[in-house]
Amino acid sequence: MSVRSEPAVDRGAGPPPAGRLHTAVGTAPLDVALHESVVADVAAGAVVSFQGVVRDHDHGRSVLRLEYEGHPSAADVLREVAAEIAAEPDVHAVAVSHRLGPLEIGDVALVAAVSTAHRAAAFAACARLVDEVKARLPVWKRQLFADGTEEWVNCP
Repeated sequence: MSVRSEPAVDRGAGPPPAGRLHTAVGTAPLDVALHESVVADVAAGAVVSFQGVVRDHDHGRSVLRLEYEGHPSAADVLREVAAEIAAEPDVHAVAVSHRLGPLEIGDVALVAAVSTAHRAAAFAACARLVDEVKARLPVWKRQLFADGTEEWVNCP
């Protein structure tokens, strides 16, 4: 089953314990500048962002395009992961989104942004955020190769 909802900014009910939070799972294109603006803060001396971009190869094979499918719990899991990072004492705000559906080479599949007072903490928090999303998010990738074959990645 796939999650095909459009992304929504989660800023309504109040911030998590240590800052603001934005999460989204959906089919709309992702915008790194939006994520960076969500985490901007006058107390933040550092904003670190990451874009996971669809590349044209994998393990020496030519990739034509990808398709991402998500479990219905994907949005909840993403929010949980982001809230864990946002609750860290050095973190001011977190924004992270994952795209679903068909993606072409060069499309952005994942965007993450974190703000902190200092750069080392921002780099470390953003790396943890991306690593945890990749480890825990129930989203699976179908790679379509130039030779006509396909492969599912991270599929249980």
